[in-house]
Amino acid sequence: MNPWQRAIKRIFDVVVAGAVLLVGWPFLAALAVLIRIDSPRPVLFRQERAGRHMQPFTMLKFRTMRPETPPYGLSPRSPRDPRLTRVGRFLRETGLDELPQLWNVLKGEMSLVGPRPLYMRQARVFTPRQRRRLEVRPGLTGLAQVQGRGEVPQEEKLEIDVHYVEQMSLALDLSILCQTVLKGFGRQKGYETW
Repeated sequence: MNPWQRAIKRIFDVVVAGAVLLVGWPFLAALAVLIRIDSPRPVLFRQERAGRHMQPFTMLKFRTMRPETPPYGLSPRSPRDPRLTRVGRFLRETGLDELPQLWNVLKGEMSLVGPRPLYMRQARVFTPRQRRRLEVRPGLTGLAQVQGRGEVPQEEKLEIDVHYVEQMSLALDLSILCQTVLKGFGRQKGYETW
């Protein structure tokens, strides 16, 4: 992307994230109430992740697992995982647990589209090629997610992320967003593995 396209991408991020948060706040508040009724606090899950150029930031999600679950354990790979709450299972399957990251997008820590943010410890062991995924802001959704979500092996996901960075364009972003809306807000077969 040239500087103008990057500026348009950022403006689009701010406008869309701001509009969804403004219009959708009653829905987000209802989800927060359901989470609170289903299990003890907190409603939001906060975790440090690697951002653009390896800058750490606090990523937000609706909490889907029981409060006593270790924060850096393996992610659920099945809806039958006993660590998931009842509401958390639904949020994971629909991808709605990711919606609080719109605040990360608004703050400039994330983009609507980009490689999903990984743990700092994962990013530190990337190969030089894999580090290319850190050249852009991490995304709420990405190319690897619309091409298989949790069913794609980690090494393949990393390569898809690098491919996105190399081919990044506004048209590709719009395509990924459209696929996310069509696929992401229905029942999912796979669970995010990182």
